[in-house]
Amino acid sequence: MPHHPSEEEAPTGITEKIAKDPSSATESTASDHEDHHNEHAPGAHGKASALDFQSKGPQIPMNMDEDGKPLVKLSLPLEYQQDLFSEIRGDDELVLLARGLGLLRIVTNLLHSYDVVGNSLIVIVGADDRENGWIGEALAEHAAISKSSVARGLSQVNTDAMSVGTREKMYAQGGIFSITSRILVVDLLSKLLDPETVTGLVVLHSERIVATSIEAFIIRIYRQMNRAGFLKAFSDNPEPFTTGFAPLSTMMRNLFLRKPSLWPRFHVTVAKSLEGRKKAEVIELEVPLTENMRDIQNAVLECVEVSISELRKADTGIELDDWTLDSALHKSFDVIVRRQLDPIWHRVSFRTRQIVNDLSVLRSILHALLTYDAISFLKYLDTILAAHQPPPGSTRQNQSPWLFLDAAHTIFETARRRVYAGKPAGEHAATAASIGSTADSLRPVLEEQPKWALLAEVLEEIERDNYFNAVPRDDSNGTILIMCSDQVTCRQLREYLQNMHVHPQAGDGNAEFDAEDAEDDLKPSASFMMRRKLRDYLDWKKDFVRVSASLFAENNKALNGFADKRSNTAGYHGKGPPNKRRRVRGGATVASAGRSVNGSLQMVEDKESQMASLVADIQPTVADGMRKDEIAVDSLEDMEEHFELYEMQDLVVIHPYDGDMDEHVLEETKPRYVIMYEPEAAFIRRVEVYRSSHGDRNVRVYFMYYGGSVEEQRYLSAVRREKDAFTRLIKEKGNMAVTLTLDGAAPADPQEHFLRTVNTRIAGGGRLAATAEPPRVVVDVREFRSSLPSLLHGRSMIVVPCMLTVGDYVLTPTICIERKSVRDLISSFKNGRLFNQAETMLQHYKHPMLLIEFDQNKSFTLDPFADATFEKSIKSADDSRDLQSKIVLLTLAFPRLKVIWSSSPYQTAEIFAELKNKQEEPDPVKAVQMGLDAGQDPMDQQSFNMVPQDMLRAVPGVTGKNMHRIVLETEDLRHVSRLSEAELDEMVGVEAGRQVHRFFNRSVLEE
Repeated sequence: MPHHPSEEEAPTGITEKIAKDPSSATESTASDHEDHHNEHAPGAHGKASALDFQSKGPQIPMNMDEDGKPLVKLSLPLEYQQDLFSEIRGDDELVLLARGLGLLRIVTNLLHSYDVVGNSLIVIVGADDRENGWIGEALAEHAAISKSSVARGLSQVNTDAMSVGTREKMYAQGGIFSITSRILVVDLLSKLLDPETVTGLVVLHSERIVATSIEAFIIRIYRQMNRAGFLKAFSDNPEPFTTGFAPLSTMMRNLFLRKPSLWPRFHVTVAKSLEGRKKAEVIELEVPLTENMRDIQNAVLECVEVSISELRKADTGIELDDWTLDSALHKSFDVIVRRQLDPIWHRVSFRTRQIVNDLSVLRSILHALLTYDAISFLKYLDTILAAHQPPPGSTRQNQSPWLFLDAAHTIFETARRRVYAGKPAGEHAATAASIGSTADSLRPVLEEQPKWALLAEVLEEIERDNYFNAVPRDDSNGTILIMCSDQVTCRQLREYLQNMHVHPQAGDGNAEFDAEDAEDDLKPSASFMMRRKLRDYLDWKKDFVRVSASLFAENNKALNGFADKRSNTAGYHGKGPPNKRRRVRGGATVASAGRSVNGSLQMVEDKESQMASLVADIQPTVADGMRKDEIAVDSLEDMEEHFELYEMQDLVVIHPYDGDMDEHVLEETKPRYVIMYEPEAAFIRRVEVYRSSHGDRNVRVYFMYYGGSVEEQRYLSAVRREKDAFTRLIKEKGNMAVTLTLDGAAPADPQEHFLRTVNTRIAGGGRLAATAEPPRVVVDVREFRSSLPSLLHGRSMIVVPCMLTVGDYVLTPTICIERKSVRDLISSFKNGRLFNQAETMLQHYKHPMLLIEFDQNKSFTLDPFADATFEKSIKSADDSRDLQSKIVLLTLAFPRLKVIWSSSPYQTAEIFAELKNKQEEPDPVKAVQMGLDAGQDPMDQQSFNMVPQDMLRAVPGVTGKNMHRIVLETEDLRHVSRLSEAELDEMVGVEAGRQVHRFFNRSVLEE
């Protein structure tokens, strides 16, 4: 097997296509750019010193021992890690690090350097649950190693259930806090967490921050109130920083930072650290696709290419240069296309909308082809075909265009040939190329994935290597680590490795078995696993047909009124339309894809005689009876008697790629052999960092990929995009003007500030009045999911977060506004919640208003949401169901309710400023008390989770009046679903209880 070189120096093979460019370590690199000179001087020739720890922001004294050395022990063995730590510890900057180079390790060491000092309050923004677990564990380990008595570790504030008093006490004690953005912005505005007491802010995933994001709102509040604290932002995803005009400088303004720090893989220090004598041994294994897999891949790519060409023909008037087959393989291509079409979505034809949706389906088929086994892939195609079947009465134009291509027929036919094929009477089975009318029986084919056999071969090679080198040569365990893309692939490989040496025995009813082939028993095979999967598939197909037929019948009932009006329906004399899907009922077992009259693919059934021979060939054998069932749930009782720790020397660990968490896997398992079942550039770098950090651990990596496949192309494209992104960022950094921020504050002109607050309304004997108080808006805390509070704050308004019962925004003592996005408006009409909200606003405010706010990136019209209200093909003549008609009915029911239409949150902020002009300021205390019963505490509502409440409102029979009692008397939605009808009757009444019980206990198989 060939020795695989490092990512940046590969002269041959797959990695030559990745990084063969002038930016290698020995030639002119991007780090030779003038902006990189002297950029990493501190600590460049050794470990970070105490001087490097001194912050140029808020000065935090370091604990020193008797010798004057800092009592901080860091885990940064590599030179680039030490340089980066020294740089970020001294300056406030944005750090962009290539994926896989250990960003979280840098962050945790930085946090520990502050935590070990004590007497600090540091807030982490943007961390998810996994990263919080990583940071908390790492800080605890660092504190134990440093033996610090003042280190507090990480505290998480991630739920509304934590009371205000509890959070206030935690903030007063100090420490490191990871707080969810919505809770943090409310605490900062309400001064529960005084920004001036915060030592510093650490922002993760800074690529997600845009001007209207809640994280940008938090940074602005922090910088307005605290100009001495440090602010450090991190990201390992450079691509979002390269889209748009001057994206890096725009991002720096959003972050209120001036200095970016770029650390790509081809950085001189990084390359030097990872390409020394401690390089990992990488063996490249190119696996050829089978002929059937290559045919399916080419057919899917043809469908993608035709779909893109159809989009180009649509003449949408937008930029089409990036709409290529190569970019279509990227996972976000359909999202990008949809985002570009959103402003004109209401003018886009129905055919174009279908093609946009089909692109994601076709890309998922490509992914499933390389990861699923043949039977699971066929099952997946069955569900896709069933989902794309049109309702009765639809014409050819209403179906997905790619289903009419010959390539689509090739996909479905070839997928079935991988599982089973025809076996004509009197001929050898191998002569049957397809399933047709000449085949009177079927035989199982059960094509295996090519990587399975190679995986077994690699494991056998590792076993031989361990046998001949039994004495450990280093500190690594004998563990074999197999890395996959997801949990589904992990389960598939585990089952294959468990059963690859189990074969059907002679005399067990296997017609294919021949005693002369007994020697094949020694070869790894997936026949046992695939036979079981085929039996499960045939059983699943029966249930799938039943459910599909039931759903079809229910859908048909809703279509009766629409279908009866079609003039051409009578011409069929009781039969379905020519393109109606044939349903498999009764004893039929398997349906496959065929052509209908109008040329689209549809479900057709195989004959009973054909299926009988197939079922007979895959009957369970003695070996099947000896296999144990998988344990889905284990109570873990008597755990010490039945469980024990694995011996790490003889362990095969199958694990999915999990971002930065993969570093934990490598550190804990200490594998000597790593098998990358699917390519992942970031993980290769993690192995490089792991091997370079541990001189006493040898690692051999087997790098597997399908040659000439979309898997290889996707991998190469991802590495190329990252490299190009860093190159553009380096160029922009060299030409970027210095970003002068105002620390989130508006120009402090006293005269302008005075004129802004002057009340010039002097009619009726009034006086010219001026107030130094800026405008104030009372905002419901649940509204901080939107960008409007941030925009109001940006217009120099004081945003007061409160738990409001009536309305979402209170502008004046008489003006209350309920804000609805269009989709929220649709759902509020469906469950009747909007009428209750309008009624309560009318009871307590003189001028209630309904604000209908549109997305700034979409068209200012209701047409794009027509398909979100009701399906066009089944919409009846009753126009009262239409969204516009419901708005008219709402205004007729509540004449005093004013409706405000806003094209974007920016316009909404302008409208609010106009409404507040020359008006009195609202009282937050009175706004909170509106709508509450006497003696009721507004904070009582905050202890309940809002997402389950929103789901409960959508249940038939649940209203605003009876929902409160359901929430108080039940634990969760599962508890509600298990209540009997009698219990529901006592809780919400007879009729409402019957509707709720029927909703949760209805079967999809009912007619």
